Amino acid sequence: MSAPVLGAGSGLPAAHPHPVEYRRIYVWELPVRVYHWINAVALVALCITGYLIGAPIRAFYAAEAYQQYWFGWIRFIHFFCAFVYVFNFLARLYWGFVGNKYSSWRAFFPFKRSQREEIVDVIKADVLETKLHGPISLGHNALAGLIYFGTFLAFVFQTITGFALYSSMSNSWLPRMFNWIVPLMGGEFGVRFWHHTFLWFFVTFVIIHVYLAFYHDYIEGRGTVSSIIGGWKFEREKNDD
Repeated sequence: MSAPVLGAGSGLPAAHPHPVEYRRIYVWELPVRVYHWINAVALVALCITGYLIGAPIRAFYAAEAYQQYWFGWIRFIHFFCAFVYVFNFLARLYWGFVGNKYSSWRAFFPFKRSQREEIVDVIKADVLETKLHGPISLGHNALAGLIYFGTFLAFVFQTITGFALYSSMSNSWLPRMFNWIVPLMGGEFGVRFWHHTFLWFFVTFVIIHVYLAFYHDYIEGRGTVSSIIGGWKFEREKNDD
């Protein structure tokens, strides 16, 4: 038995006689989802440990140094997550060439006129809130793709400056590849300053990224949040508004 349709005078909006149908589309492939969650855990750990390295908690100094090794563990976690983060990023670089169209590097650059128009549309809808959304992209919208590419460049900068700082205390070949960065940036103080400054870029990015993910999930209702777990999004087959 179908539910009754509430009409005028009931005080409630009338139910739509023909529910809008959706179809499932596989957007985020498994390697992209694995990269996202490894990157998320590594990035949060790097931000927390990086902040503690730059501003150690004084309460931990209550005991003698030989009685504890908390700062050593902080540094170890930071260095370990840095290596995980770098090799995970290299895997994502590779998948940008062999993955589907939603993970392709072409999705991050607004080469087409329609992509540039979409950037303006998203700014008006999400930032300025002066209009309703136009067509909604299944993958990243053009503005998000461009911002994500900016974060990739920030990833590279953090990797270079991080390994440059590590090169003075390691004989490993990978950090030593970046020891020329230290004199280029005016010494370790300059490298450390910019490395720490970009930490706050990533803190800001994470906050905005999580907010917008839930915002679009609520506004669009197409599985934005769940798609990064299962890979599927939903697209309207018809619009009866």
